[in-house]
Amino acid sequence: MKVCLLLLWVISFAAHAAPALDVGGPQVRLTDFPVGYLVDDSQPMNYEAAREQAYAPTDSTPAPGTGASVTWHRIALNNSGAEAKALFLHMPAAFQVRGVTIYEERSQRLVGQAEVDLNSARDNELMHRGTIVYPFSVPAGETTVLYIRSQLYSHQWFEAEIYDDKHSRQALAAGAHLDIALLVGMMLALVFYNGLLYLATSKKENILYSLYLISGVVWIALSYGLIAQAFNVYGDAVFILNLSVFTMPIFLVLFMMVIFETREFYVTEHRILQGLLALLVAGFCYGLFDIEGALIPASSLAALMMVTTLSVSVSIWRKGNPLVKFFLVGHSFFIVFNAFAVLFYKGLMEPNYFNSYGVGIGIVMEAITLAFIISYRIKLLEEIRTQQDELKRQAATDPLTQLYNRRYFVAEGESLAEQARTLGVPLSVITLDIDHFKAVNDTYGHHAGDLVLKAVAGNLQAFSRDRDLVARFGGEEFVILLPGADRGEAERCAERIRGGVEGDVVQAADKVSIRVTVSLGVAQVNTAAESVEEAVNRADKALYTAKTGGRNRVCCAT
Repeated sequence: MKVCLLLLWVISFAAHAAPALDVGGPQVRLTDFPVGYLVDDSQPMNYEAAREQAYAPTDSTPAPGTGASVTWHRIALNNSGAEAKALFLHMPAAFQVRGVTIYEERSQRLVGQAEVDLNSARDNELMHRGTIVYPFSVPAGETTVLYIRSQLYSHQWFEAEIYDDKHSRQALAAGAHLDIALLVGMMLALVFYNGLLYLATSKKENILYSLYLISGVVWIALSYGLIAQAFNVYGDAVFILNLSVFTMPIFLVLFMMVIFETREFYVTEHRILQGLLALLVAGFCYGLFDIEGALIPASSLAALMMVTTLSVSVSIWRKGNPLVKFFLVGHSFFIVFNAFAVLFYKGLMEPNYFNSYGVGIGIVMEAITLAFIISYRIKLLEEIRTQQDELKRQAATDPLTQLYNRRYFVAEGESLAEQARTLGVPLSVITLDIDHFKAVNDTYGHHAGDLVLKAVAGNLQAFSRDRDLVARFGGEEFVILLPGADRGEAERCAERIRGGVEGDVVQAADKVSIRVTVSLGVAQVNTAAESVEEAVNRADKALYTAKTGGRNRVCCAT
């Protein structure tokens, strides 16, 4: 069996050495075998002293705990065959430790020894992209015992596998960490996407989420050997990257503060998150000077972080925040998969893919959910903006004709006049009044009058230009502002509108058809000397002239 031991356990009982493994068969591919181990409290115990100690047997169940920084492992291999065996000890998790020393013993004598200091392992011939491969032999009818001294950093792993040459090559070729590379690739794609979102929107949650993702990428790539395999780097310089165990929750807490707007709406929860953030920042700062010491309370701090963020999220959810339910889903994924990993570490669950990679999977699942939260929040903000735009439109629009109202026309008209003045282009205005509109209401009723007003508004939009500002001033009065049009062009536009209204027929009811005409006044705005309102007054005078002159006509102001 693959021996994956979290070697942080002080042995408190007497034990015996593991029995010798028989390697006399035609093939050797051992990933499932007993190992003896002990914790070296004396530091450093030498080989002669270590071989005299009692070793505790273990199997595939990992042994958790604290306090161990140097451990010894004993593996005995007996060759019952007729030919000597050339074998290879693989240590796939060697990238996690500070140093490894291997002693090869036969017939109570030391016959081989190798030492790998991870701070200078890049060019060591025993190091193969994060895996130590130690060649040794077991002569026919003899027993070889391997003593392995492992000096740890903190919360690290020991793995041992034994192969013949063929299977050794296969194992090295298979250990490509493609699954971890896929997880890292997904997270880097999210980093790139949210970086673009930040450039487009300047929203703090996007940059905080990206920093959280980068911290997660560093931790996953470091803990599962991708950095060692991809870059062939080890030792103290890489171990410092374990600070990501602090930066991940730091950026997650900051993300929560921003995305849920705790400062503005959830004061109590905000203060709790601030307290948690202070602890995490303190741990990070301590880790800059003593990373090993900082990692000792890291597990307890991580548990506190998960309990606190979960409690705060539940509290915010009970207060009606629409986003927090999605955060709870993602955070639950993170907690559940971390729980699987802890149960695996404690030997309470049989090892499988999901619990051995539980922390990494939990990080990725939460990261995907946080990405959904950002997208959903964008959707909510778009809906709010749409609602606000609709309210603005309603405030600026006449409810019957859906044309702009007088208030909007006055405000926008002055802005257009300023543009015309700056650019030196003409600006004209048309005022319009429905002829004998009172008679329509009196004869056919106000419903018919409303239909006539809608029909006239439709003609104004149909026969004016797209960039013209068309408004209903009230009653049967309408005004059009024409940017870039001089008096002649405005007069032609007014004539088109007059003809369109004259030729239109309004069906007020069964067999009731109404025809109306309009009178129009045109004036070109003197942008250097008058306001739009003053130009409208001149156009009104021209309109009055059109009415007194017989109606259904266009008159221009001088």
